[in-house]
Amino acid sequence: MSESLEAQLIAWRRELHQYPELSNKEQATSERIRGWLDAAGIHRPHYAIETGVIAEIGRGDNLIALRADIDALPIHEATGLPWRSRHAGVMHACGHDIHTSVMLGAARLLKAQEATLPGRVRLLFQPGEENCTGARQLIKAGALQDVQAIFGMHNEPGLPTGVFATRPGAFYANADRFVIRVEGKGAHAAHPEQGTDAILVASQIIQALQALTSRSFNTLDSLVLSITRIDAGKTWNVLPAVAEFGGTARTHDMQVREQLEARVRQVVESVAQGLGVRATLSWYAGPPVLINDDYWASFSADVAQQSGYQVQTADLHLGGEDFAIYLQQLPGAFVSIGSASEYGLHHAAFSPDEALIAPAAHYFARLARQALLQLKARERTAVAS
Repeated sequence: MSESLEAQLIAWRRELHQYPELSNKEQATSERIRGWLDAAGIHRPHYAIETGVIAEIGRGDNLIALRADIDALPIHEATGLPWRSRHAGVMHACGHDIHTSVMLGAARLLKAQEATLPGRVRLLFQPGEENCTGARQLIKAGALQDVQAIFGMHNEPGLPTGVFATRPGAFYANADRFVIRVEGKGAHAAHPEQGTDAILVASQIIQALQALTSRSFNTLDSLVLSITRIDAGKTWNVLPAVAEFGGTARTHDMQVREQLEARVRQVVESVAQGLGVRATLSWYAGPPVLINDDYWASFSADVAQQSGYQVQTADLHLGGEDFAIYLQQLPGAFVSIGSASEYGLHHAAFSPDEALIAPAAHYFARLARQALLQLKARERTAVAS
């Protein structure tokens, strides 16, 4: 990749970083991406989507897809960088600006070799990853039609720049959200016997839930249940009638996921009934377990080795990722590329190393080409047999 293209990709990343937009509100981001693709002469087929961009390069029946997410988070940036967010309270704290720049670079490289590509590459610049709506939107719009394999990435701040990691099978966890509402009876704090203490009941439910992961499931299962917020009461001398709290549950096993929801519901109802209050559980399914195709995960790692990356087998990741929804529809692989940030994902001071952008763009262009060659080879083998 030329130094001029590398500088261009970094410039695009910084522009995206300065003007972040929240999930499904990425109108200006989409407009920028469309403009950069149009300037490179890259075809953009029409799809009925409100935000996000889909582009396509090449010709032929064989088709693979590359995906980048484009949305930001409701976080006030604290990096102090010259290209920090100009939208107060909104920040690319997950690095989707990095991912978008990488795939723009791959698109430019693939466009330069379009005449010799052994098939087509469809690029999905996807909205709404953070709220787990974007993948389903693109699927509904037909973005996966005829696609035979799909690939995507996430920068990994815990890995050094130049390190690549993936794994076959389960990789990212499902990421479910739950809300529990306890309805007791309010009373003066000096006379708790006249009411039913919703805070006390909520506390007992929370304690019981924390015991679930260590006492109701195999300790070898990767399972996390975290309470992340509690809301109860407005003053110091009143026992509130209502307490509400919520959190997240994550695992890499679909059966454990189903069992956990059922056990949480049982705990909530039994503790509440025993203490004479009403408690309700609302469970919101997030992205499912991300399961990489064994073949394409190994293939993507081989191409990374050829591209000069230090390749590792990734650890199981407890983060959620809606790329998992694509992998429920067709085979593919999701990979991690080191971004060497002192601060982690979703932190106000998150600052990934921009040196990862150019090599990753080169990698995905190479991966796309070699995946198409592999599909062509399979085609020849099938005809010969």
